[in-house]
Amino acid sequence: MKKIISRNTSSRSFSIFLLAAVATITVPLFAQKKTTIKKEAPIPAISVGVEVIASGIQAPTAIVFPDHEQAWVTEQSGKIRVVKGGKLLDEPLIDLKEKMVKLNRGYEERGLLGIALHPEFKANKKIYLYYDIPSVQKSNHTGVLAEYKLSANGVKIEEVSERIILTIEEPDGNHNGGCLQFGPDGYLYVSFGDGGGQGDEHGKIGNGQDMNTWHGKILRIDINTETGYKVPKDNPFMGKENIKPEIYAYGFRNPWRFSFDKATGRLFAGDVGQSTWEEVDIVKKGGNYGWRLMEGTHCYNPDKGCEIKDMIAPITEYHHSEGVSVTGGYVYNGTKNQQIKGKYIFADWTGKGYYLKPSGNKWTRGKLFFTNIADNAKITAFGEDPSGELYMLTNTDTGPENKNGTVYRITQK
Repeated sequence: MKKIISRNTSSRSFSIFLLAAVATITVPLFAQKKTTIKKEAPIPAISVGVEVIASGIQAPTAIVFPDHEQAWVTEQSGKIRVVKGGKLLDEPLIDLKEKMVKLNRGYEERGLLGIALHPEFKANKKIYLYYDIPSVQKSNHTGVLAEYKLSANGVKIEEVSERIILTIEEPDGNHNGGCLQFGPDGYLYVSFGDGGGQGDEHGKIGNGQDMNTWHGKILRIDINTETGYKVPKDNPFMGKENIKPEIYAYGFRNPWRFSFDKATGRLFAGDVGQSTWEEVDIVKKGGNYGWRLMEGTHCYNPDKGCEIKDMIAPITEYHHSEGVSVTGGYVYNGTKNQQIKGKYIFADWTGKGYYLKPSGNKWTRGKLFFTNIADNAKITAFGEDPSGELYMLTNTDTGPENKNGTVYRITQK
């Protein structure tokens, strides 16, 4: 599908619904630099199958599994849909549309973006959502992280149970992050983009490197409180002057999707690039991942001579000749597909799949082909069920109002 928005007039960021680069797009001046594309030794491509679990979904953004019998899928437009017994139920668990910011019909990165279930969900029925509402402070919008509870009969999320954990003022409509994941330590990790626009032109150093803002960061917080949240005492910047103590890692542009490897506990994140490079990082406590000084392993601002000694390089990067916007995935820890066992599965929004294979202290990247997937499928997110099997969310259209979203389960070829 041909996109119509030029990067001269709109930032090339992922979000699920990004109107991204194609051959006809005009490249902005700051991208017209001499670029060296590092050649990686090819490794064998892998083909996997996919089977449709549910279709007819409005712009799916995330998926969780409250048990082995059902899946919950967030729609960008505000609903949480239930897939049970192989059927998409008509009634949503909740519909936040009336409280959310009004979404554009075409290009749009705001909305209902993230969901996570409490580690003790079976006992306490607590659910965490990330969504966007109108700002009362004249920002573009306000991001909200909130706690909810499932009703006693299990068929609705009780709106009156909402507990606001934190909010963030967003100066632009793009680069919102919004991924929620509980770590093996029981704390909630939350991603925020750099505040939007192009090039992280926020302040003298950009939000990614500014430690007095949550923008361009992954946070780590303790939500087991009656009000707000607590900052874990072992957070890397706890007690340091002029640094937000919630920060776990920094230097990101838009860490749209991240996940924990159940086998090792490592945190993998796909960070969406600006004009030339996409990257995947293993996120470490207190780590600096470079943006806006760097895009991948390349100087960005300044365009040469950037100071990189304290920055952690991505485990892989790929050029925009291969794709336009990385969609972070999961390490496969299931049992039904041995050919991808232990490999990190991820994709580009344009529909191209990849895997990363550990090789000593490095990772090598190979192509992953999805057989039987719909033509023009845009890959928006991945999910993992309690058995470690992986799922993929796609949309053959852009924007939040269509019903062309599909949930696939990854299978053997």
